[in-house]
Formats: sequence, structure tokens, C-alpha cells
Amino acid sequence: MKIFPAIDIKDKKCVRLVKGDFDNKTEYKNSPVYQAKSYKDQGFKNLHIVDLDGALTGETVNVDIVYEIVKKSNLKVEIGGGIRNFESIKKYIDAGVEKVILGSAAIKNKDFLKDACLKFPGKIALGLDAKNGKLSMSGWKESSNKSTLDFLKEVNNYGVSRLIFTDIEKDGTKESPNFAETSKVASISNCPVIISGGVSSINDVIKARNMENIEGIIVGKAIYDGDIKLEELVKEDA
Repeated sequence: MKIFPAIDIKDKKCVRLVKGDFDNKTEYKNSPVYQAKSYKDQGFKNLHIVDLDGALTGETVNVDIVYEIVKKSNLKVEIGGGIRNFESIKKYIDAGVEKVILGSAAIKNKDFLKDACLKFPGKIALGLDAKNGKLSMSGWKESSNKSTLDFLKEVNNYGVSRLIFTDIEKDGTKESPNFAETSKVASISNCPVIISGGVSSINDVIKARNMENIEGIIVGKAIYDGDIKLEELVKEDA
């Protein structure tokens, strides 16, 4: 199973939000580039990045930082946040990222998601962020009335190469992921699923390993706060 340490970028700093609330954030002293390099030095192979500035503005605000991370760390990077056109996708692919995550733009325009999968085969991941079973968009500022499972069924054959499922109510809380809802998503998804939101301990990681159609898990605040020992976590990164 793949372990994705998480770096959320806001104002060129590493931050963590609680339940997607931009007013409830913690800033960390390490720069995103330094933090990525430290993960590489620890032995991790993958990295999950969210451009929070991009999520709010719809622009690839931090593409230069992402390029530097890829260049200096040589990690397999997936990136999301504010990616709403082909030009932005191409910028990140040209920067060397492995997967580009489409979220709000895909939910609002399914044709864009379908065309992106055709234009950039194997490079497009779908990010589904949910609260009480309903999808949220635009940096979690905007709610929809569409259920996660219904939307997934509609786009399941588009050619998405990876699905990142986040329960907003769990994100940044360290209360363990919503395994039950994630299992429902994974059971119908045509592509492998990444678990996101609420990882609290190595036990969450071990539990995820034993689930069907789970490719990996994203770990954020539990790393920054020292709740998970990196040497234990990196052993799970296969």
C-alpha cells in the first residue's frame, strides 16, 4: 500500500486545516520544499500536495513550488487545488507530477473530467470531498446536493486512474478516517481509491491495508503533530 504524506500549501507555507476551515489552521515552520525533501530522506516514495491558494482562487498559484519539490525530492507527487482547465493540468504534468487531481471542476463539469482523462491518459485522479454523503467544492466552501456514490456511478467509466476520497468531517481531526463510507466508494469504483482525512495512528494505516480496492492512504496532521512515528509509517509504504 502507498503512504502519502500530505503537504498543504497556503501563502507558500505548510499548513493544516481542521475540517477544511481556513480560519482554523495551523502553520508549520518548515517550507513545503524542505518538508518534501525530509519525507524523501525518511524513505517515502509518494507525496500528496494540496494548493489551498489554488482551491480558493482557481489558479495554479504554487506551481513553482510544486516544480521545485518534484525536482529536489524526486517523489511521486499527486497535486490538487484549483485545477480547472487543460492549461493548468499541462503545467503540472510538465512540472513532473505523477497525478493531477480534479475536484470542483470535475463535479461541476463532467465533460471536462471525461475530456481530461482522454487528453492526459493515466494522469488524472478524481478528488471527491464529502460531508454527510454529499459532495463539496471550491475549497469546501460550496456544498452540492449530489451524493458521492451517485456522482461516482455517473463518471465511473471515464478513465480516471485514481480516486481520492475525503470525509471533510474527519479531515484534520485525527479521529480516524470514515472507513465505512470509504469502503462503499471503493466497492463501486472502477479505479483504486486513496483514503484521506482523519488518520490518527499506525492502526488506521494497517486497517486500510486490509480493505478492498484501496491503493493507499494520506497522512497529514498526525505526522506534523508527532502522533505517528515516521519509521513505523515508512515501513508500510510499499
